[in-house]
Amino acid sequence: MAGRADSTVLAGARVVLPTGTVENGRVIVEGTRIVGSTPDGARTVDLSGHWVVPGFVDIHNHGGGGASFATGTAEEVLTGVRTHREHGTTTVVASTVTGETDFLARQAGMLSELAEQGEIAGVHFEGPFISPCRKGAHSEALLRHPDPAEVRKLLDAARGTAKMVTLATELPGGLDSVRLLAEHGVIAAVGHTDATYEQTVEAIDAGATVATHLFNAMPAIGHRAPGPITALLEDERVTVELINDGTHLHPAALELAYHHAGAARVALITDAMDAAGSGDGNYQLGPLAVEVKDGVARLVEGGSIAGSTLTLDTAFRRAVTIDKLPVEDVVRSISANPARLIGMYDRVGSLEPGKDADLVVLDADFTLRGVMRRGEWIVRPAGV
Repeated sequence: MAGRADSTVLAGARVVLPTGTVENGRVIVEGTRIVGSTPDGARTVDLSGHWVVPGFVDIHNHGGGGASFATGTAEEVLTGVRTHREHGTTTVVASTVTGETDFLARQAGMLSELAEQGEIAGVHFEGPFISPCRKGAHSEALLRHPDPAEVRKLLDAARGTAKMVTLATELPGGLDSVRLLAEHGVIAAVGHTDATYEQTVEAIDAGATVATHLFNAMPAIGHRAPGPITALLEDERVTVELINDGTHLHPAALELAYHHAGAARVALITDAMDAAGSGDGNYQLGPLAVEVKDGVARLVEGGSIAGSTLTLDTAFRRAVTIDKLPVEDVVRSISANPARLIGMYDRVGSLEPGKDADLVVLDADFTLRGVMRRGEWIVRPAGV
């Protein structure tokens, strides 16, 4: 399985670069980085018949491998991180779920240590500042209005590692909280919201730049009440998250988002909970009981979809083979765009000299065959 690549030339594959796909391309790895010229003594690995794409970047992920980022210990969080790495996600932001402020602050403190160690890319707070009308798999008893003082408390607890906060921006304090987040360089994401079109426009003007899992946990588009989806799709300042698991979105909804936002404004996410990579069974999402059946996670009480069991290699393969999206567009959505959003595009998100040697090897059917993170094989391709 694992092993340092040292000086390696990955040759013969279709390599997806920011400028397009190169047939019979090469990616040169020295130590932990991609380099522009071949070092002396470098080993050549023949990847003919394969694709090499940048490592995936997931900005909305609650766990995997039976472990929760929202409630787990540091050791359990690392179990979830390793699970997603084995599926190509070389950079992951750990997402929380609604809880008491003090508990969320303690969890954020622990997650910040893992971020400082380079194990995760940062923290995403999903809840408790969301609408009870669109709560999804969040405990209604623990929901609160987005008081800027409480938002600031969570940011402080994350010690500079907070990357995103999902808010129902129409609630009291919502716009002020958006402004606070923007001032601190943290993404304000509109989600789990009952906002009108006009209220959503206000939130974007105040500094909101992401739509949390567009279409899900928000009002549908109406011809007289266009709602938040329309406002989020039409504004070039907004990147829209999409969960491409075949359950959260009809393929036509995915196509609609790509058509209106374009590949440059889509971020494919998992919204995974701890069942990702673990199979069917009974789980917890924060304080709520979840049953996973046939790969779909739902609350035991009420039946709401409770996150996903998705991994990004499945999302990638589905986008190319079922949704028929160009590979280059999928790479932008699953690597480059999310990396830019969280301020890490200088290190990850594309295959360029000087960046971390984070990459995924796919076969001709877009099935994952290899994963490298910082020059180390997490999943070693056959024959390598």
